[in-house]
Amino acid sequence: MTDIAMIEAAALRAQGRVRRTPLLSSQFLDEIAGRRVLGKAEVLQHTGAFKFRGGWAAVSALAPEVRARGVIAFSSGNHAQGVALAAKLHEVPAVIIMPSDAPRMKIDNTRALGAEVVLYDRAGEDRDAIGARLSEERRLTLIKPFDEPQVIAGQGTCGLEIAEQAAEEGVTHADVRVCFGGGGLTSGVALALEARAPGLRVRPTEPEGFDDTARSLAAGEILRNAALSGSICDAIVTPAPGQITFPIMQRLCGPGLVVTEDEVLHAMALAFARF
Repeated sequence: MTDIAMIEAAALRAQGRVRRTPLLSSQFLDEIAGRRVLGKAEVLQHTGAFKFRGGWAAVSALAPEVRARGVIAFSSGNHAQGVALAAKLHEVPAVIIMPSDAPRMKIDNTRALGAEVVLYDRAGEDRDAIGARLSEERRLTLIKPFDEPQVIAGQGTCGLEIAEQAAEEGVTHADVRVCFGGGGLTSGVALALEARAPGLRVRPTEPEGFDDTARSLAAGEILRNAALSGSICDAIVTPAPGQITFPIMQRLCGPGLVVTEDEVLHAMALAFARF
């Protein structure tokens, strides 16, 4: 299981590869919120998302002879690009299984990074079954998008940075709202903050209609979403929290938060204008 030692080891392997992204602030947003707001700008990470952290951590942790055979992953786009770039930098093959309704730019970018893209119908096909078959046929190592200890460790490097940057800003107590799909980033950040900044509490944040984690945390058991698509937050639409990530969140996270699509769009516009 992922722990702070694994996160610290992932951070060492990430040196010179993973960007230390800034913590942004805006007096304008502070006034609207009635409190201090700091934004961790992971959009400035390689491939435009935090997912490169987990992709690099997982690929770099493989034994050289295993890594040389190649890796396989499934993703709606961000994990796909993160793993594809990590594989490219290690000069090993990558196969990425993506839903056919994923944003065209993410599909094109994944191919441009050198990965072989296999498309599937998320409503009628099982990506896990496709991944298992291709992994066995080609002897590829499967890198899951969130329920994978090394991926969680890689995402946890973001939490180490948050702890350092919050301390630099004089912040010792705060809610840390983390966008939530399956829980790799949320659980990794929570583990890092437990060790480095225990006054910072993670709050999983999800789009309305896909709030499986908020409901699961309230119920004390894993609950699933009724729908598998239909949100503009395409990168974090997953069926349910992970089997590995959920117990970490039960132990370390506060109650989940749910936002409407109008609130998401409003926040995007404010971030664009004020950051």
